[in-house]
Amino acid sequence: MARICAVCDKRPVTANNVSHANNKTGRWLYPNVHKMHFVLVGDSKGKVQHACVCTKCVKAGKVKKVL
Repeated sequence: MARICAVCDKRPVTANNVSHANNKTGRWLYPNVHKMHFVLVGDSKGKVQHACVCTKCVKAGKVKKVL
């Protein structure tokens, strides 16, 4: 799984873990994406798609889940 949102193109980013001694080690921050069937809200055809979508797009109403 690529962990990339199909709607907003959100993807993993790198950051640092910083210890109390100020040692910095690399880490990855992953978006909260889920595989789902959905329809884009602005799509006039209403075509059902199957892809990974982040939870912010679902909560914002950019996609509608298909059950």
